[in-house]
Amino acid sequence: MDEKIDTAIQYYSKKGQDILNIVNSKTNLSADEIIHYGEEMAVIEYKLTALEVAKGN
Repeated sequence: MDEKIDTAIQYYSKKGQDILNIVNSKTNLSADEIIHYGEEMAVIEYKLTALEVAKGN
């Protein structure tokens, strides 16, 4: 089970890094884009936190 959790953590960490790279590469984001990427990052952060808690148990 720990291997599956580690794999999921790696996946969501990469996904979060990909979003950060997109945001950092753009010079002029609209308010809608900022909200969209912020919401995506919040979901990823929530999932990563849940996975870390599950890994601890």
